[in-house]
Amino acid sequence: METIGNAWLWGGFTAVVAVALLVDLVLMKHGGPHKVTFKEAAWWSAGWVALALLFNAGLWWYLQGSAGPEVANKVGLEFLTGYLVEKALAVDNIFVFLMIMSYFAVPEEQRQKVLIIGILGAIVLRSGMIFAGTALVSQFHWLLYVFGAFLLLTGWKMWKAAGTEPNLEDNPALRWMRKHLRLLPDYHGNAMSVKKDGVRWFTPLFAVLLLIAVT
Repeated sequence: METIGNAWLWGGFTAVVAVALLVDLVLMKHGGPHKVTFKEAAWWSAGWVALALLFNAGLWWYLQGSAGPEVANKVGLEFLTGYLVEKALAVDNIFVFLMIMSYFAVPEEQRQKVLIIGILGAIVLRSGMIFAGTALVSQFHWLLYVFGAFLLLTGWKMWKAAGTEPNLEDNPALRWMRKHLRLLPDYHGNAMSVKKDGVRWFTPLFAVLLLIAVT
């Protein structure tokens, strides 16, 4: 399979993502738990969008010199299209996150931390699935049809569920946690778990983080 990927491009992309996440974590720790205002959220959103567009421009510029304008225009447009599609799909995730945090009554000052750590978990899980899927498809090409059928089935289920109110009580991850873990009804500050009489209990914060990570 022809690809423009190389060690420098992958390294640059990984470095940009790592630095962005590090900045987010450092600033979150420096600012401490607090309620995020609309103005603050808007500035952060604008900053991340600008960073993505700068990366897109850098990718186009690099390919313009190394692979020619035709490849640069094609790949640059593909990146921008993919980014905009993912940005649009992220709106659905926002509503799901809000539903989860409302269901567990997450304190507003803890929501930023919950989102960042939960999304970090989601990035790790997605990266693992992407690399594992790529490795499998490179060895067993017929798996593309299996993955395609899975996507069609998922799309059909989403279409069938359209217009119905989602119910967290039916969430498999939440049912698993309630069956296999000791869950406390109350929060204990930033703690995700506490010990009571030598027994480990998990707080609602842990449940929220896990649900966001697997969503």
